[in-house]
Formats: sequence, structure tokens, C-alpha cells
Amino acid sequence: MLTAMVTPFAEDGSVDYDGLQSLATYLVDEQRNDGLVVSGTTGESPTTSDEEKDRILRAVVEAVGDRATVVAGAGSNDTHHSVELARAAERAGAHGLLLVTPYYNKPPQEGIRRHFTTIADATGLPVMLYDIPGRTGVAIEPETLCRLAEHPRITAVKDAKGDLFAGSQVMAATGLAYYSGDDAFTLPWLSVGAVGVVSVIGHVSGADVATMIDLYRAGDVAGATEVHRRLLPVVTGIMTRTQGAIMTKAALTLVGRRGGVTRPPLVDATEEQVALLREDLIAGGVKLADGVV
Repeated sequence: MLTAMVTPFAEDGSVDYDGLQSLATYLVDEQRNDGLVVSGTTGESPTTSDEEKDRILRAVVEAVGDRATVVAGAGSNDTHHSVELARAAERAGAHGLLLVTPYYNKPPQEGIRRHFTTIADATGLPVMLYDIPGRTGVAIEPETLCRLAEHPRITAVKDAKGDLFAGSQVMAATGLAYYSGDDAFTLPWLSVGAVGVVSVIGHVSGADVATMIDLYRAGDVAGATEVHRRLLPVVTGIMTRTQGAIMTKAALTLVGRRGGVTRPPLVDATEEQVALLREDLIAGGVKLADGVV
């Protein structure tokens, strides 16, 4: 159970490092997160500087690194820049790397393979590949994943393309650990052999997601399905109405946590969106902060 953390920003747009550490502690100690992913897309990594990424990672490692796995987003569409980010993350104390497929420039599969192996060669950290063609414009093909699995430090995949058959083929042929990259598909992914999720709703429903995983692993499929269905309104509210980081920050405000504002080009949730989100969270069993009705 991992959550892709938002990055709290103060009203002036600066990183709220105290809020960041407070959020990390809450996610691990109260929302049962085994690990946190920092500087992913949900963390608004496209609009944080390399210096900020380094400070963000160090702050989270300081707060929870003794009791949770901290994975640093180090992917970009520039291989050399990603190598620099990966090495900086290793120096800052990251336990692993999340590497997204190069976006916008749409490299061929051989370019993707070389990109990932070059970064994996640059540090001693284990690597989770992030396959999200809806954002990057290109998928990592199963054959490419099988070749990448031969690298000793490429150990996992965060799948956000939802192709359970292709993922099943890769898991059958390799030792790659699969994580759902979409909260709506966590239970289906578990059913074909995935080990967990890199969640977004884990900011407010992490304990329930962890329970669902535990129930499934214990053989209680009916119990896991019940939790899955109960969380559907939370997934709807956070992941389907606008960009996920926007609604996650609104959700954190509703439960009394410091999510802060967003940075352009993102915009904060509207009053109408927050009103719908409030109803979704209540329907999904999320306890709102005192005074929030």
C-alpha cells in the first residue's frame, strides 16, 4: 500500500515543508501506508524545481523514512536529466525510484528500453517503471517489459493502462512486481497477481485500501470486494471529475489536513466540485473534519 503524495503549497506558491512532513506522518501512521511516492504527477512534479524535489524528498525521508519506503519520482523525457534526478534521489536517501515512460517525444520501444536501463545503471536503487500511456503518449510493450526485467534493479511496474491480460503475460514471464496505478483497478489487479497499489485515494482512504489488500491476501475475496465497492464513491470523487491532485488537495482540506493550493497550470477545486466531493467522501465512509458538513 503506497500513496502518490501531493506536495502541499502555501498560499504564495512555495512548498510547505512542515505541511509536507505532517502529511507524510499522517499517511504512514494513520492511513497505514507501507510507502510513499514523492514527486510523481500527483505531487505536481512538472512544476517543482530540481532543488525543491531534493528538499521534498529529504523532508519526507526525515519524517517517515525509518518506518516506510520512500520512492522518488525521477522520470522525465530527457534521459540525462533523469540520471541526474536519480543520483540526487539516491544521495537524499530514497529507497527506490519511480520512472515514468518518456512523454511527449514518444520514443520507440528500443529508445524506452535504453532510457530505463541507463537510469537504472546510474544508481544502486531498485526501480519501479510507470506505464501510463494516457499521459505519455506511448505504452511500454510487454516484450519491452520482459527485456527490462532482465536488469537486476528493475523490479516493479506501476500500471496505469489497465491491460490485465498484458500485465498477466509479463508477470507470468518475469519476476516483476505489479502495482495498480489506478485506484479503480486495485482489486482486479490483485486477482491476477499484482502485489499492491500506488494509490491516490490513499490520502483519505488508505487504511481501507490496506484492509482490502489484507483481506484479499487472506483469501477473503467477498470481504475485499465489499471494501472495493464501498470505496467507489471516493474513487469517483477524487479521480473522475477533474485532475487528481486538485481533488486530493480538496479532500485533504475536508478531512482537516494540509494539502495546500495547486500551482499553475492546475487550478484549485471549485465550490461546486468541493460540494460533490464532500458527498462522495461521506458515501465512501471517509470521516470529515469537525465542522465540515
